[in-house]
Amino acid sequence: MAINHASNKTPPRTSVETTLDMSLWTGRTDPEPNSERWHQKIQPLSQKAAPGCALLGFESDAGVARNQGRIGAAQGPTALRKALAPLAWHRTDPAYDAGNVRCEGDALETAQQTLADHVSALLKAKHFPIVLGGGHEVAYGSWLGLAQHLADNGEKAPRIGIINFDAHFDLRDPSHVRSSGTPFTQIADECAQRGWPFRYACLGVSRAANTRALFNRAEQLDVMVREDRAFQPAHLERIQRDLERFIVRCDHLYLTIDLDVLPAGEAPGVSAPAARGVSLALIEPLIEAIRDSGKLRLADLAELNPDHDTDNRTARAAARLVFELALDT
Repeated sequence: MAINHASNKTPPRTSVETTLDMSLWTGRTDPEPNSERWHQKIQPLSQKAAPGCALLGFESDAGVARNQGRIGAAQGPTALRKALAPLAWHRTDPAYDAGNVRCEGDALETAQQTLADHVSALLKAKHFPIVLGGGHEVAYGSWLGLAQHLADNGEKAPRIGIINFDAHFDLRDPSHVRSSGTPFTQIADECAQRGWPFRYACLGVSRAANTRALFNRAEQLDVMVREDRAFQPAHLERIQRDLERFIVRCDHLYLTIDLDVLPAGEAPGVSAPAARGVSLALIEPLIEAIRDSGKLRLADLAELNPDHDTDNRTARAAARLVFELALDT
């Protein structure tokens, strides 16, 4: 696929690296049987590793910077690993650290393609990738990796359902500049070019944070929209039924969680903290239903910004979400 640097006359002089640091996985060790924690069980990924859950970091601030947000999300994968390390181990299958794709400077498009190549390779090896962002520009690279994998497997027009928990649509026009605010428009355009259906559900949208133009684009693209104010305990069962109907119409699911969907009190360390948001307690049952659908192929988390995280609240919430996604019992 050709890379289009829409906002630059020449590609920026930047680089992309891939790194792995297992020293982040530390924590308490208990003497009792069956007391393992993540830091004791996770392994560095190897080529001959048995299928399992594979964590892949995406260290990028480039999309947030282009979107004029507060930067710092490039440090998100490190903070998330540290928060996940001491959590109790309840898996039966293995889990691996696949390292980080690091975007240096403004090399966003190159970094997204590198991420896609890594995701595709993980899927080929029958792993379940969980990508740790990084800004929400991670979404285009994640989806592209899944698309490459399905195309390599000969699927002509796969019905990929994108489920995004997010305060924002991220459907801005990428013809001006590609950023953390444009990934789902880019995906919609890519689907149109490939002749694939575009199926997108955005849950937790803040009307105050999205312009009328974005709501109009969502309507044109037939996006399933549930606003943050709809997430109340009395309405959760209805939202779950709507989500189940969405899932039935899909062959594969890609789940992406922008942590700014959570209230600022639960997730202060994001690019754009939510004045209202949707609590983790209301989101978790939906994520469990997605996980248990049998169709989830790939997940990512975005916008963890340790520079603005109070008491590691956001990192802890993100770690809890990874813990839930990785449960296999």
